[in-house]
This record gives sequence, C-alpha cells and structure tokens, in this order.
Amino acid sequence: MALSKTMKRKVDVENWSFNDDWTEKYAFIMPTFRNASPVCLICSETVAVAKEYNLRRHHNTKHSNFKVSYPEQSEARQRKIATLKSAYSRASGIITRTLTDQERVTCASLQAAWVLCRHNRPFTESEVLKECMITVLEELAPDKSMDRIIASVKQVPLSASTNARRVHVLAEQVQKAVIDGVKEAKYFSLAIDESTDNTDISQLCVFVRYFDGKDFREELLALLPLEDNTTADIIFGKLEDFFKSHGLPLDKINLTVTDGAPAMIGKNKGLVSRIRTVAPKTNALHCIIHQSVLCAKLSGELKEVMEKTMKIINHIRETSSTQHRLFRKFVLESQASHDDLLLHNDVRWLSKGKALERFVELRAQVVDFLKQSKSKAAADHLRVMQDTLYVCNVAFLTDIFSHLNTLNLQLQGKGKSVVDLVEKLDAFGNKLNLFHADLLSGRLLHFNTLKTVGEGNVTDKMKTFITQLKDNFSARFDDFFISRDVIGFVRDPFTISPSGEFSTNAVKMLPLDEAAIQSQLAEIQAAGDMKAALRGAESLSAFWVSCPETYDTLKTLAMYVLTMFGSTYTCEAAFSKMNSIKTHERNRLSTESLEDCLRISLTAAKPDVKKLVSEGKCNFSH
Repeated sequence: MALSKTMKRKVDVENWSFNDDWTEKYAFIMPTFRNASPVCLICSETVAVAKEYNLRRHHNTKHSNFKVSYPEQSEARQRKIATLKSAYSRASGIITRTLTDQERVTCASLQAAWVLCRHNRPFTESEVLKECMITVLEELAPDKSMDRIIASVKQVPLSASTNARRVHVLAEQVQKAVIDGVKEAKYFSLAIDESTDNTDISQLCVFVRYFDGKDFREELLALLPLEDNTTADIIFGKLEDFFKSHGLPLDKINLTVTDGAPAMIGKNKGLVSRIRTVAPKTNALHCIIHQSVLCAKLSGELKEVMEKTMKIINHIRETSSTQHRLFRKFVLESQASHDDLLLHNDVRWLSKGKALERFVELRAQVVDFLKQSKSKAAADHLRVMQDTLYVCNVAFLTDIFSHLNTLNLQLQGKGKSVVDLVEKLDAFGNKLNLFHADLLSGRLLHFNTLKTVGEGNVTDKMKTFITQLKDNFSARFDDFFISRDVIGFVRDPFTISPSGEFSTNAVKMLPLDEAAIQSQLAEIQAAGDMKAALRGAESLSAFWVSCPETYDTLKTLAMYVLTMFGSTYTCEAAFSKMNSIKTHERNRLSTESLEDCLRISLTAAKPDVKKLVSEGKCNFSH
C-alpha cells in the first residue's frame, strides 16, 4: 500500500511543457493565461496534459482527414494553420475583452458599495448614485463623446440587493485579514462594551488591538447580538463561540477593557473572571475614561447647584416649543455669541461641561428672558439666578468641568495605548495640585470664570471638592495594574534604573529573564544612537517597532504593554456609528448586514477589489 502511494503519478507536478512544433504537426496551440491546457485549433477542444502522445492521438482520431487535405510541411497546411491561429486569436480576444469589461464593471460596483458604506448610506442609495453619475456625464458631454463611458456606467450593477451582497463580500475580506492578523500576533487586548441599537437589540461590541508585524492596529473583531438577557454567562458564551469558530486563542489575551458594568467586572461571575478561567494570566481594566468621569461625581450643595441649573435649562427648552422658539428669537435679537442653551445628557462624557459653559455665556439673556415670563416657575428660577452664591458655584463648576473635559478629550481617540492614557492621568493629577493651591491663594489663574463671573468668591465647598477630586483620582489610579516604573520604561527607557524595582515588577507582569532585562537596559542606556532614535522617532510605537533585536527582551516587554487598550473609546465610537447606520428608517437591517456596514465604516484597511473579482468572489449579475 505504501509502495503504491509513492509510485502514484501526479500530473500537476510533472511540469510538461508545450512544444511549438506541435502547432503545425497536430494543429494545437497553448493559450497564454494561467493554468491553460492545449487547445485544438480545429475543434476548440482541450487535452488535460501537454504530452505529444495525447495531442497526436486526438489529432489522428478526430481529424484524420486533415493531413489528407493539408499534407505535412506543405504550403497549404502552413496557410491553413495560420488561418486557424488568426481565427482563434480573434475569438479569444473577444472573450478576454468581454471578461475584462465585466471585471471592470464589477470592480466599479465594489468600489461604489465601499464608498457608500464608509459614509453610512443605505443600500438603496446606490441606485441614486448611478443615476447621478449618468446625469452628470450626459450633461458634461452633450456631443455624445462619453457615450461609451455612459454605457459602461449603465452596466454597473448597483441595485440595493447587489449592493448588500457587495458589502458582505468586502466586509468578509476585511474580517479575514483581521482574524489572520490576530492569529499571527503574539498577544492582543480586547475592548468590550454593550449597547442597544434603535430596535432595542443589545449589541456586544468587541474591538481588538494587536501588532501586525508593521504597526499596531485597532479593528472591530465582532459585533455579537444578545437577543435575550445580557448576563456574564451569555456574553462569555457568545465570545467563546466566536473565538472557537474562527480558531482564535483566548490565552493570548493580555488585557480586557470593559465599561465597568457588573456583568463585565463582577468578581466571581463577571465576564473578566470567566475569561480568566481559560486565560489565567490576562489582566482586566475598567475603562480609564469612565473612571475619570466617575471621579468627578457631584454631591451635596454642588449637586443641588447642578440640578437647579438643569431645571432652568429644561424650563426654557422643554416646557413648550413656543417658549423655546421665543427664547431663541430673544437671544438672536440680543446679538449673543450663541443662539441657544444646550441640554445635558449624563451618557455623553462632555455634556455637563459644555452645557454649563453655554449657560454661563448666555446668563444675562436667561435672566432677562425669565423677567419677561409671567409663570411662577420662571419667577422661582429668576430668584435662583439672582443668588450670588449660586452664581459663584456655577462659575466654579464651569471651570472645573472645563478642565475635566480637556482631560477627557486627551484620553479619547483611536491608536492610544494604556501608556498614553496613564501619562495624561498623571499630568492631570499634577494639575489638581495646582488647582488646589490656586484656590487657596485666591489668584484663580486656572479659574477664569469664577474670577470674572463669580467675582473671585472662593468657598469652602469648592476647596473640599478639589480635595475630594484629588483623593478620587488617587484611589482609582495610584494602584494601577501596571506599575508606574514599567510605564515609565516604555515611555523613556533612559530614565529607569537597571538595578531598581523595575525588573522585578516587569517579570511579575510578563515571565521574562530578569537578568536579561537589567543587562539590556544598561546597554541601551549607554547607546547614544538609541537615545537619538527615541528623540527622532515619529511616535513611541515607531521607536519600539524599529528597536534592534539586540534588546529583544526589552522590546518584548514594551510591545506587550503597547498592545494594551486603555479605554473602551473605540466601542463608544462604534456605537455612534451603529446608530447612524441602523436608523429608524433602516430598522429592518439584519444583524449580519449591520455588522458588515459597521466593519467597513470603522476599518483602517482597504480591500483588494481586483483580487476579489479575479478570484470569482463576486458574480456579474445585477
């Protein structure tokens, strides 16, 4: 049995080559396209293998009269072969040209589907796009010089159903590239969050951050619908099924970042604890942005001030459409810098600070408008607005939430690792010390609104709030799962002592050779070219990616940390995109199509459209 297997012939590895002499002898030709087989010029049939025996047998069996009519080496035979070759060239040219036109039309259809999906447009708008293109071309060329192009545009399949299929093919290629990249990565981190779409279906958004061999990438890994409850068991089951179906290893997860919900971070039954049952070494992090917002939670007198302010805003904007319209007209006539107040939404990170800032800027217009109103509620709100202490507190809150919003914006954005976010947090911690000293001194260099609108009146409540804010940030971020010296090393390896606690903390996080860490750190600190490389690097990631293998242990540690997410910002941004895709007008959009559209809208990758067409992934139908 073993002998028969070794003796078995495989045609595809025998490398038979076509002899040009066979064209005149047997009237066969070898096409130039890939994996072609010899073609008979007389009957257009092919033979499987380019062997002289096969060609001779076909010629003698099926065309025995050919050598009688056209004897070998005669001029008549040469002319006939030339005629047959010319006819074959014309026929194959038409087929190739038609196929090329079809491929171009399909490529155009894929590109149009890609652009529309990147802009979150419905599938049906592809037909409108086609109509626009034809109309524009006809208008630009009334002399019919573009008739051929217009005809090609009309052939482009852009129906809604075709667009949906194209989007699926494109999204499938993007997902395959991401999954292949994750499989090749040494480790990766996940950002996981859950939200409901416009049809009340709970969607679990999973983002992955990994190094693809050239750069760090953040991509949508999956959008998993949760049709029933959203317990940790169900969420983990969905996640585990996805990983198994795509052959992804859970034990490569080095960090899972969540929004801090009990189902995510519960000590015994949360998602993270379940992930740790299969990946014990994975770390967990409550989104840094979420935590920074929680640090500024109001209480006591300042909370009442905030509630009163929101009641005044809601009274003007929400009591009736007529009152809101009159207020906007009143503000417009007063030539104020803005035309309306902003509503506050607890879900939006920047909402509180923006609403307060606008309220203070339109404070004079609000007072004048309330004076004109005859309702009892307006009179109550007017008394609040004329309270000096209330005005001082509003001015203070406006300043402090302006600083918090600045921090929030610095923490937001794609491509930011946990190192970037911790650096911003440490800087803000230092600023809080400045703010506290500034309040105590009464100079108010960092509280411009309190200094001008609040006339510089500093109360004990304000000082207490700053102290509590400092304590909250310290409690949440001082005892971080990554030691500060490890983060400092990744940021600047030339400032860390090789003989300090750094190496001990590093091996606690990642099992590395501690002696190698210390010796390589001493070596890199003595290398002048590496210092110059850090100063001249485009980014911190670029420095470590280009770091020589001489410092392989240090590089492994740095790349491990840089792979970690710091927040669920990518998920929050994805939910905003999701709601602009699955609108109330598109509420019948399937879960699969929603994920396809979201993936294309968010990805930084660009699909190889020509490859998709050449591989036959897209049919040519309308």
